[in-house]
Amino acid sequence: MPPGDGKEDIFREELNPDAVGLLLLAAARVAGRKPALRHMYFWLDPPVGPDGQLNVWYWANRGGPSVGSGAHQKSTSITLVDLPTELIDHILSYLGPLDLVPVSLANHVLHSHATADHLWQNIIQSNVPGVKITTSYPCVSFRELYIAHDPRWFLTRYKVWFSDRDLTGKLVIVRYDQRRGVIEGYQLLANTRFEKSNNRTHTLGDQEVGIQDFKPELKLHLDKPVLQLRADSLENAIRATASRASDPLAKDFASTTPGTTRFTTGPAASQGSPVHPGSFAAEMPMPLDDRLTNTMFNNFVLARALPELLIRERSLLPFPYGNIWPPPAIPASERVSAAHFMREVGELIPAEDRPTARSEISEKAFRIRSWIEMRPAGLRGASLGWMFPTVSGDSTDWSFGSNLASVNSIPAQGSRPWLPSYIPSVHPSMSAHIAGQVTTYSTLDPELYAPTADQPWRGIWVGDYSGHGCEFLLITQTHPTPFDEATFDATRLEDESDSDFYKRKTDARKYRGRLEAIKLTGDPNVPRGECTFVAHDLGDHGYITTLEEQPFRGARVVESNMHIAEDGFEDDMYIDSQLLLISEDRLAQYWVSEGHIAFFERVDIDKFLVPK
Repeated sequence: MPPGDGKEDIFREELNPDAVGLLLLAAARVAGRKPALRHMYFWLDPPVGPDGQLNVWYWANRGGPSVGSGAHQKSTSITLVDLPTELIDHILSYLGPLDLVPVSLANHVLHSHATADHLWQNIIQSNVPGVKITTSYPCVSFRELYIAHDPRWFLTRYKVWFSDRDLTGKLVIVRYDQRRGVIEGYQLLANTRFEKSNNRTHTLGDQEVGIQDFKPELKLHLDKPVLQLRADSLENAIRATASRASDPLAKDFASTTPGTTRFTTGPAASQGSPVHPGSFAAEMPMPLDDRLTNTMFNNFVLARALPELLIRERSLLPFPYGNIWPPPAIPASERVSAAHFMREVGELIPAEDRPTARSEISEKAFRIRSWIEMRPAGLRGASLGWMFPTVSGDSTDWSFGSNLASVNSIPAQGSRPWLPSYIPSVHPSMSAHIAGQVTTYSTLDPELYAPTADQPWRGIWVGDYSGHGCEFLLITQTHPTPFDEATFDATRLEDESDSDFYKRKTDARKYRGRLEAIKLTGDPNVPRGECTFVAHDLGDHGYITTLEEQPFRGARVVESNMHIAEDGFEDDMYIDSQLLLISEDRLAQYWVSEGHIAFFERVDIDKFLVPK
């Protein structure tokens, strides 16, 4: 039935808000089906007919302002292949990769448009900030390149990842190197030189304070990658060959990596369902270098978000908060379970923490399972952990046979029954796995570290923690109410100059609300994921003074509290301190009881996204 009753007296269009609705509207306009209509409604019944025809039903009212009669209902069919090529390409540019697949299966013409390389280049570009994508190397097309790394493009899209490893954690920058077709992640390091000549004593108020210069040098640890996913991996080649040989109709839409969707012409294609229930739970081998003598192995594992109720329950527990990651102090739209170190027996990653469908994949977290494998000298570099995927126990893998041992079992006790097929006369028990562990990574929503006029100190920062070295922080700002610009404008004095009023207004806008610094990396006393200092009010209620002494001249000082603890995060407490707002890119914490000042500087994440 058509929506509406024909009694509206304003011009509007009720339209399916997704890309299909846009397609219908554009097609109708080109076909001349909209002659001065006051109202038009589109719906699909059925959505797609044979030969690429979209069955469009629309209800239109041709009346004037008082529309009480004259409603007409018509039906027509619009053939998309008759539209100009440019229009079809523009319409399809609004579709995502999973939407392009069913379109490409309609007929040869739409297949040609939906697989056009410029569409897939734009899709990849939307997932790779900071780098202009110009080549699909090592794949023959951008579409194949997208498939090779699907569903892991969220790694480069969110770019900043922090881990639960020990109490210190790691901050990792994930980027895409188009020279090699590799999604790679490296730990971000910060070093500062300690020189006695840089120690100075200054007067702050009526106290003498010690100041150590803080000029951190930031760089990526390029010699030790944390994450490397290759488009030209052996696994991709095996899966691409097998899928194309087994399903000619879907050969162009076959997933080439574990955890991706091999699309078919059935209903599962439009829903993005996996071919096998366990494919998204599978682990992807991740060689981090090319040395065959390396005995350290790593698998990439997708994560599944925890239910909200479980998150709330665990957040009320004491540290480590039921092993949720990220911890409650870090704002996050999704949280996952942080895996334990593997002991003697038991599951390393429980089945309920692994996604079984594309819709269950968390794009805000992932895991890396690592272990050391001891093998005979002749088998160095030949481990299946390096070459082939591990598949969950309840799935059937079409490349390597069925009834594979569970990845949740203890390493070296199965999961590789096909090993003799590739290395004759070798039994899996000849290798031994030791020191297995899982590291969980989470990301930040980009708006959390993007500064604004109202929240100029929001961002990712690096701070000086004396004997602990440099640590990375997330600084957030929250305001109880939006800034009332109109009310403030009414306070302007008659003799106040434009520059004076603008400065007063700018200060009133930014010096308000709460500022909190949360550790992304930590130390043995206060670990990652915990608040390190907080200023409850940057405005008048927290204001102490404005400094006139160098090197802090002009800095606003507000009340704050520092978080301290004994080793192992024992007996933690907050003590009084003062926050110095030196500039929007530099802060300082005055540890009053110790007479010490620690500095903090903003980190520009985007400068590390371009491989050199």
